[in-house]
Amino acid sequence: MSAEPVFEWPLPPPGGFTAEDLDRIPDLPPHTELIDGSLVFVSPQKVFHTLAVDLLVQGLRRTAPKGLRVRREMSVLLGPRQRPEPDLLVVQADAETGPDQTAYLPDAVELVVEVVSPDSEERDRERKPQLYAKAGIRHFWRVEDSSGGKIALYVYELDPATRTYALTGIYHDRVKLTVPFEIDLDLTEIDQL
Repeated sequence: MSAEPVFEWPLPPPGGFTAEDLDRIPDLPPHTELIDGSLVFVSPQKVFHTLAVDLLVQGLRRTAPKGLRVRREMSVLLGPRQRPEPDLLVVQADAETGPDQTAYLPDAVELVVEVVSPDSEERDRERKPQLYAKAGIRHFWRVEDSSGGKIALYVYELDPATRTYALTGIYHDRVKLTVPFEIDLDLTEIDQL
C-alpha cells in the first residue's frame, strides 16, 4: 500500500508573498487569494453562495452593455501584496488579453461582487471593500443570505474624495439601477435555480 502524498504548504518569504507569486507557486488550491501578503484559502462553498453567484452572473450578462464582460472568480491585481478574487466582477472587454489571463487591473473593473460566507465574513465585509475602494473601483456589491436562502444585496458606490464606499441601497426582491449601467434583476429568481 502506498502512502498518500503530503501537501507541503508554501512558506512565506520575508515580507510576505507577492501578487506574482500566485502564478508561480505550484499546486495551490483553487481560488487562493493574496490579502496583505498572506495566502488565503477558501473553504467549500454552500449552496446559497453558488446560487447567488449564478443568479447575478446570468442577470448581469443579460443587462451588461457591449464592451463589458461579466467574469466569475478572477483575481484583481490591486498592488504588490494584494490580489483578491471577487466572486464576480464586471470588466471592460478590452482589458482581456487572452485565455491565459489570471488577473485584471483595477482600472478595467467596473463592479466587484462578494457573496459573504461564514468563513469570509470579515474579509468580505471589511478588508476587501477597503482594498477595492483604495484601488479606485467605483462599484461594490455585497450579497448576504438574509433568511433561508433569500438575497440581501448591499450596493455601494465609491466616494472619490475619501476613497471609501458609501451605501446607496439595500435590495431584497428586485434591484433596479442606472449605474454602473442599466440593471434590472429579480432577486427572487434564486428560488428557481
